[in-house]
Amino acid sequence: QVQLVESGGGLVQAGGSLRLSCAASGRSFPSYDMAWFRQTPGKEREFVAAISWSARNIYYADSVKGRFTISRDNSKNTMYLQMNSLKPEDTAVYYCAAVDRYPKLSSSYYQHSTYDYWGQGTQVTVSS
Repeated sequence: QVQLVESGGGLVQAGGSLRLSCAASGRSFPSYDMAWFRQTPGKEREFVAAISWSARNIYYADSVKGRFTISRDNSKNTMYLQMNSLKPEDTAVYYCAAVDRYPKLSSSYYQHSTYDYWGQGTQVTVSS
């Protein structure tokens, strides 16, 4: 069992940057594959980025590739999402998610059904 708490959201102007954090409880964090998703009202939860437990495999949605960077620090039980060159269309509630070493992560990292644990979300608003 792991509990996830996101932080770092806020209001930023277009072109600005934010860094989201996802703090996890529990000793098993280093064994969890992790991801960020986002959601806007009336839309399905959308994949943003994923990182394997070892950090050897990283995946991004095309919409954020080159602007966002996912990383993790297993010694701090924390995952990060550095968001640069933000656009108004990045406005959403951002959620972190975790699953214990999913064997087929390479083919399912973008599906929210892959992940067993979710945080409560943090709002990111990008003004134009």
